[in-house]
This record gives sequence, structure tokens and C-alpha cells, in this order.
Amino acid sequence: MAIDHDAVKRGDERLEALADDYLSRPGVDWGRMFSTTGLRVRGKVFGLVNRQGQLMVKIPATRADELESTGAAARIIMKGRVMREWVEMPYEAGEQPWRDLLDEAYAYLNTITP
Repeated sequence: MAIDHDAVKRGDERLEALADDYLSRPGVDWGRMFSTTGLRVRGKVFGLVNRQGQLMVKIPATRADELESTGAAARIIMKGRVMREWVEMPYEAGEQPWRDLLDEAYAYLNTITP
């Protein structure tokens, strides 16, 4: 899939604006994953912007099921494989839904990352 540079720029700007709250927390910084830079806690990425400018986060599989069933987010498919704990949320969902999903992803990774 081709990169939508305008959408990525928009998504990156939103993520950077939301990042300040997380970057002030212990163990949170920026790191590389999936050929981009995302927010991570203790080395594990919990949120990033994908090639279409959507927020991509790691959350529990059961929560991913819920979001997918309501249409609020979609599962990530990489190389034909469905990623059970990764979902993407479109930019159009808005800033608050992105913030809420980032909160969930941070809480999840902060709990499971030593």
C-alpha cells in the first residue's frame, strides 16, 4: 500500500501534540517500529501513526475485538496475517478518541512490559 504523505503528516502532528502527556511519564520515549517512530514504554511501542495517517496501537485482543465489532477501529493485517492485539483508528475519528485509545494502549503496555 502506498504512503499517503499528507495523511501521515497530519497524523504525526496529532500524535506529537498528544505525546507530551506520555513523555512526562517514567520510561516513555520515542522509538522505531514498523519503519516509523512511535511512543513506547520501556522499549515497547504502544502507539504510532501508520502509512495512511491512522493511529495504530497495541491493546488487549478482547478490546480489539470490541472496537472492531463497533467499527471504531480495524485490526491490522501484516503480510496476510491478522495482528490480534494491534488496531488502527482513522484520523477522522477525532482527537479525543485517539487520546482515549492511546490511554488504553499505554496502560496495557505499561502493565505487561517489565
